[in-house]
Formats: sequence, structure tokens, C-alpha cells
Amino acid sequence: MRLLGLDYGDKKIGVALSDEFGWTAQGLEVILNKDAATVLARITQVVDQYEVTGFVVGLPKNMNGTVGPRAEICMTFAQSLRETFNLPVHLWDERLTTVSAERALIEADVSRRKRKLVIDKLAASLILQGYLNSISTK
Repeated sequence: MRLLGLDYGDKKIGVALSDEFGWTAQGLEVILNKDAATVLARITQVVDQYEVTGFVVGLPKNMNGTVGPRAEICMTFAQSLRETFNLPVHLWDERLTTVSAERALIEADVSRRKRKLVIDKLAASLILQGYLNSISTK
């Protein structure tokens, strides 16, 4: 089982990949979100290269647990992945994931400029790792 974690944003999409056993998540890259065709083409390359068997897409719920406009956009993206790849797509509550990623990078003394380059990839890793942890305890 190899899962692809995605932190969907209007400008950038963070991408993380699990190991073959589904134990750990590693940041892979950041895809510039210019248009849907370009994004899906790059994801197709990653799916083929790493033999991905499913997706975990971050779902940015509101702090009270409700689904707002941002989450609806991510749900639409998740549906397009289902239709394009015919693979399972899991939505994972990503509240405060980017905040956690930012804190980790600040604690590691990463410069603001470098943080901007990797924060989406790290957020995708946290989303995917959260999902992997949840299924390993079942």
C-alpha cells in the first residue's frame, strides 16, 4: 500500500508519499496549481512512478468541525481524483496542520524564505502521517 497525501491550496499543492508498508510519510514535492490539467498530469506521473494505491486529501474544516467553502473546494478536488484514477480517496481533517508545519520549521530555525518553499510539502506529510497513524491503530 502506497498512499499519496495532498495538501490542496489555490496556488500550491503539497505532496507527500507513504512508504510501501504505509507506516511513514515523507514530503515529496510542491505542485504549482496553475490549472487542473497540469495538476492532474503531474499527479498521474507520480502515481505511475511510485505505484500509488490511494490518496489522502487534507480537508480544512472550520474550528467548530463544520465544512466551509475551502473544504468544499478540497472535496471537489478529491472527487476529481476518484474519477480520474479510480483509486480510493480519503479525506483527512487537516485543521491546524499548516500551523504545526510552520511551528516545526521555525523551531528548526528555517529561514522565512525557505519555509515558504517547503511548508506545503511538510503540511502534506503531516496530513498523510495523521491518516497512517489512525489506520495503524485499528
